[in-house]
This record gives sequence, structure tokens and C-alpha cells, in this order.
Amino acid sequence: MQRRRLVEQPRSQLALWARRLAIFSLPVALLAIIMARAGLFEALPILMTFGAALGLAALAILLALAALIGIWIDGRAGAGYALVALFVSFVLLAYPAYLGFKAYQLPQISDVTTDPYDPPRLEAALRLRTRAANSTVYGGLNVFQRQSAAYPDVVPLSEDVTPQIAYDTAYSVITKRKWVIVDARPPQAGRDGIIEAVARTPIMGFRDDVVVRVRPASGGARIDARSSSRYGFHDFGANASRLTSLLSDIDDATPAEVPVEPAAKKGPQKGAKPPPKGAQPATKR
Repeated sequence: MQRRRLVEQPRSQLALWARRLAIFSLPVALLAIIMARAGLFEALPILMTFGAALGLAALAILLALAALIGIWIDGRAGAGYALVALFVSFVLLAYPAYLGFKAYQLPQISDVTTDPYDPPRLEAALRLRTRAANSTVYGGLNVFQRQSAAYPDVVPLSEDVTPQIAYDTAYSVITKRKWVIVDARPPQAGRDGIIEAVARTPIMGFRDDVVVRVRPASGGARIDARSSSRYGFHDFGANASRLTSLLSDIDDATPAEVPVEPAAKKGPQKGAKPPPKGAQPATKR
């Protein structure tokens, strides 16, 4: 009886390299995230490293598609490798693609404030930023017009409490968010209350500067805030979202009523004669 030999189909080299590139793009992207969170590098090398990871993922997609076409035509093995490459690459590119969609919809700004005429100053941030970072000077009314059109909810917060209570509430909320507070000055007579802190973006961990200002207002306190990205011309809506959430939390944490201490009981006035013994209080009949 004649034996039949099973001939294995050659594996697609394009599919093999597509999987290799897709898997290699993951540690490259992780390296960029570690570089950003460590704070030891400027934004440019971090973005170049992350861009290299995205480029590898995009190249893996092209190779995987070409491999699938070749597999369909000549029946080679390796379809699983190509599908793995597509899955890994699309997972890595999903979030950048989402940011690109937001960048198309939202205005190109990186500094958001509740007061465009007298924006809270980033004094501590000026000392922390490098020469390659964005300026701490607010862009003016032109920027605010684009901001107000896209983020109408970013407005000052008015509270019916004293400036000190408003300041303490804002400080407590910022502390709970685990932002790094770099400057804190309580409100005093003729001086605003200022809190400057450093917040981080969710994934890459880029540092953004936040300042909260507390001023006395008629019947209470006015709270203004500002959030500014250190790098880049587009914040993808992160600063506006941060301020909206921050002011909402401060508003929720502010006490509705200020407790008033009970008045001290008045003692007998000097010179007042004590009531005669045996005198009874008058009763209604």
C-alpha cells in the first residue's frame, strides 16, 4: 500500500514579521510611558518613542493585510499570526485614534481658565517649566472665545461662605485628588487665597499645572481656576474636563451653611437690684 506524504504549506513570512512588529511595539509604548512618568526626559524624546511604537503598529497592520491577501491566493499558513498582529496593533492604536478624533472636534488650545480678564497666575509653574515648555502667559480673549464655544460650563464658582472656608474646601479637594501642591497661600486681608498644584494625564502621566484662586465676593467667596498643559498645542479637552470636575467637587464639598456659635448668656447687669425675697413671677389668669 502506497503511503501518502502530507506536505506542510510554507508559512507566510509577512504574517510572521507582522506579528513580530506588533508584539515589539508594546514594550516600546510601555517604555515611552515609563519615561513620561519618571519625569527624567523632556516631551520630545517621549513623543518620539511613543510615535515609534505607533509606527511599528501601523507597519504591522500593513504587513498583516498583505499576508492575508497572499494566504487567500496561494493557501499558505500563517493566518493566525496575521490576525494576532492585527489585534495587537489595533489595541495599541485605539486610544491615539480616539485622541485624534477629539482633536478634530475640539479647539486647539492648551490653557483653560474661568477668568480671561484676570486669569490666575502660574507663579510656581513658571519656576518648574523648562525653556521647551509652553508659556505661562494666558493667550487672551481670542483663546477664551474658542474655549467658551467648546466648554461653556467652565465658569467661576460662587459660594455663600467666607473666603477661608472656600480655601480650606478647595485645598481638601485637591489633596484628595493626590495632586502635588507646590504653593499654598491662605486668603488674608487684601490678598487672595492661592493654591498651585501639578496634575497628571491619565495614561502618559504628562504634568499639567493647576491654580485655584479664592477672592472675597458680595456675601461670600468667588473661586476661579486655571489649568494649563506644559507641552503641546492641543490638550484634547483635558484641561476643561479637569476644571469642570474640580469646581464641581469643590461645590459639593462646601458646607451649605456656616455654623454660628451660640451667643453667650448675659449675666445680671451691674447695679441691678435683685428681686425681693418671696416675690413670685406674674402669671396669666
